Amino acid sequence: MEEYLLVTKDLTKVYKDITAADRVNIHIKRGSIYGLIGKNGAGKTTIMKMIAGLAKPTSGSFEYTGFNCSQTEAFSRIGALIEAPAIEPNLTGYDNMRIKCLAYGIGDKQYINDLLDLVGLSGKWKKKAGKYSLGQKQRLGIALALVGDPDFLILDEPINGLDPQGIAEVREMLNKLNQERKITILISSHILEELSKLATDYAIIDSGRIIEESTNKELREKCRDKIAIKTADVAKALPVIDGLGFKDYSVVNDKTIHVFDKLSEITVLNMELAKAQIPVESIGIESSDLEEYFLKVTGTIPGERV
Repeated sequence: MEEYLLVTKDLTKVYKDITAADRVNIHIKRGSIYGLIGKNGAGKTTIMKMIAGLAKPTSGSFEYTGFNCSQTEAFSRIGALIEAPAIEPNLTGYDNMRIKCLAYGIGDKQYINDLLDLVGLSGKWKKKAGKYSLGQKQRLGIALALVGDPDFLILDEPINGLDPQGIAEVREMLNKLNQERKITILISSHILEELSKLATDYAIIDSGRIIEESTNKELREKCRDKIAIKTADVAKALPVIDGLGFKDYSVVNDKTIHVFDKLSEITVLNMELAKAQIPVESIGIESSDLEEYFLKVTGTIPGERV
């Protein structure tokens, strides 16, 4: 049985006449990196604010099942970087960290240095934060979120606006936090292919609603190249598929079969199905990457920013 750190139940947030989050149900496993996928205005930030204790739900609930403490006490075990980092631009990176640490009762200078080293700011701590690049500000924001050694880290678009090298460095850092420090991470991003290199689980959100929840493995299966067969007689088609030596296939529903191996033999497969007098509505090769799959399930117009 999976051990969940966070479970939400019909979590809803309404601002006047706008429903920003609509009966959201997500299940975040302890030790996972959980990716929220959604275009601008989909409700990702609203969900993160509610579970971080920064916004009150209109209805519904959520529970931190992985902490042996009350809901209020659980918030002290959470680090969050939501929207812009809370950075004082006229202070150095070190002094920004020192103020946050003092609020947590931490006076150890080495503790600050270690966190700055962890996020790649070891040589920048004397520089005023207002003169940091966007990537450096994001790293400082993550360092601030790590003060207090949280068990759960919530990051809203942490790689947005970064160059490829910066994205790779942040990805490496988050993997290290997850694997070495055992921190569970909830992360949102518009850069879907990058998120796919990091996340272990996903929720696709559109117009405040969760469209689907899946593991990285399940999502990759849906995005694999495959022969898609639509037939009114799935049961009769399966022995034909087996007889041709296909091993990697799945029955999607009572009219659809996906075959993942020997794609070059689609013509032979079609001929054998016809010989067996199996009615085939359609057969063809389907392929999609993560972004194409997102566009398909959300009905997003191609070219619209996601």
